[in-house]
Amino acid sequence: MKSDIRRQGIMEFLMDAGQAGVDDLALRFGVSKMTVHRDLDELEESGFLRKVRGGASIQPSSLFESDFRYRQKQATEEKQRLAAAAVAIIEPGQTVIIDDGSTAGGIARHLADLRPLTVISNNLAVIQELAGAGGINLIALGGQYSKKFHGFFGLLAEASLKSLRADIAFLSSSAIHGACAFHQDQEVVQAKRLMMAAATRKYLLVDHGKFGRTALHFLTDLSAFDTVFTGRAPEPGVRAALDAAGVSLTVIDKGS
Repeated sequence: MKSDIRRQGIMEFLMDAGQAGVDDLALRFGVSKMTVHRDLDELEESGFLRKVRGGASIQPSSLFESDFRYRQKQATEEKQRLAAAAVAIIEPGQTVIIDDGSTAGGIARHLADLRPLTVISNNLAVIQELAGAGGINLIALGGQYSKKFHGFFGLLAEASLKSLRADIAFLSSSAIHGACAFHQDQEVVQAKRLMMAAATRKYLLVDHGKFGRTALHFLTDLSAFDTVFTGRAPEPGVRAALDAAGVSLTVIDKGS
């Protein structure tokens, strides 16, 4: 098996398992443990996984955000509820920004009923969903494509955002600690901040599992958002901290 095919197979296995040991991978792909270590080193250097003791993981940490394909499979029912709630805010004729996150990206499939709309996004899944859709004026942000984040970032995307204005921005974040949002990647943080600056109203969509996590880069205070949508009420201590900071929190539970 060629190394690139084997590395793709390792990633596909991790998309389902989340993590795996070197011994298991060596047995699965019929190669030596040394070969697996080389494959994992290459994939880690490219930012697709992180090596842990005895193997590799695709699960997030304070320094590592998961691959978009893995995140799409997490908390899917909750993310669908959040997307449906967010759509209720949008009115026909508005301009909407959708960021690279898998949670905010779920809004795209609901937009056909609200056209005409102008949609601005760096999220390739959103761009593919809306490309050619009648009544949708789609502005795809250019820039450097990131396979890991399935979106476009860098100077070109940032320059475009600085020249645009929108009614609403929908963002996601990988970690909520206290009353602040964080992310592991500084280019992603910069794009999200510019999206917020370009929009009159700003909303954060995060599944409940993001609370209590932290990441390397500070994104923003949660009070900067008109409201934060989540799918389950946080722990009482967390909720008290959010209330004390003046954060508007909207819980979209299964009964909503």
